[in-house]
Amino acid sequence: MGRNLRTTDWNVTTMGRNLRTIDWNVPTMGRNLRTIDWNVPTMGRNLRTIDWNSPFWMFQYLYAHYDSQLLEDRMYFALACIQVIYYPLLAVVGITVNLLTIVILSRGKCGLSKCVTRYLVAMAAADLLVVIFDLILRQIPIVYQGQFRFMRSIPVCNIHAVLLFAATDCSVWFTVTFTFDRFVAICCQNLKTKYCTERTAAVVLGTVSVLGCLKNMFWYFMFTGQYNLYNQPWFCAVPVLVMFSRVWTVIELLHYILTPGVPFVLILLLNAFTVRYILVASRARRRLRGHSSGESPRDPEMESRRKSIILLFVISGNFILLWALFMVHSIWYRMWVLGFYSVTLPRLILELGYMLQLMSCCTNTCIYAVTQSKFREQLTNVVKYPFTVIIKFIK
Repeated sequence: MGRNLRTTDWNVTTMGRNLRTIDWNVPTMGRNLRTIDWNVPTMGRNLRTIDWNSPFWMFQYLYAHYDSQLLEDRMYFALACIQVIYYPLLAVVGITVNLLTIVILSRGKCGLSKCVTRYLVAMAAADLLVVIFDLILRQIPIVYQGQFRFMRSIPVCNIHAVLLFAATDCSVWFTVTFTFDRFVAICCQNLKTKYCTERTAAVVLGTVSVLGCLKNMFWYFMFTGQYNLYNQPWFCAVPVLVMFSRVWTVIELLHYILTPGVPFVLILLLNAFTVRYILVASRARRRLRGHSSGESPRDPEMESRRKSIILLFVISGNFILLWALFMVHSIWYRMWVLGFYSVTLPRLILELGYMLQLMSCCTNTCIYAVTQSKFREQLTNVVKYPFTVIIKFIK
């Protein structure tokens, strides 16, 4: 090792640029160091062609060092290149579709009950906050580090973390409360008239919001106020004592178990019970109506149930699929820090997990448009409205 160190080019100017290309996340650092072409003359020429202040330096780096990288590293840098375009585009789409959803549903013309409307508006509002606090104020500054270096001098990262994780918890648990409301409405007819009301929905949503804020206060004490602008589950600087503390580890693991671990289980169980009830009720209803053979006339009650179930299952399935990777990697990373090295996950999993998790904040509007005809009609009217006004003004 000593001979290797003595033969290394310790020219500070080039060395600094070399070090900037290294992913200092410890699990992948060794692999990244092995993939760098340490031939100093050629490395210097390659690095001098890269504009390190450009947000597109990843494209240049991938092109310059493509042949010397492992397949996994090529995939990682290719995904990082996609994020440069993906995150700003997703931010524009996320803000637009969630605002449209809030406006359309708040008008109450989509044929949904006031109780369901309350839940869906709350989910859209929580998703909008996640887009702002997570996508715009965390992921985009990480991808465009050269343009957001000033954030390192703003000591509010721990406050940002509390707001971000509280908004994320609300987004996740609002989905759970909506699933439970539909379970009660379909499977518990005696409780339906008391629970499935606008007032109950407001109380439930308010309680979840308050608990979400209180639950995430520990991030303020766990993190420091300094941003580190690295794409890890911890995006703030963390004291060493906290990083290797088993007490804080237990607290953080409980956080990931409560969000989104427990919601995964609850949503799956509630949906399973709902499906079972619907299958049994449908057979009983057909027998009572005396149409076990031949064509049955249209049943308005079953049509209403079918629409509710489609909406419920698509929202629940979307949440589970898009959150799974992020949850797995977050728990693994915390265990890795404590010395559990039995399983190794590539950094690619984390990046893809972030991309899918943030996409989940922008997909509900598409789900409503596909499953609800009246929502499609209202969405079309809202989109046409500015053009209608312009045409009238011109005439």
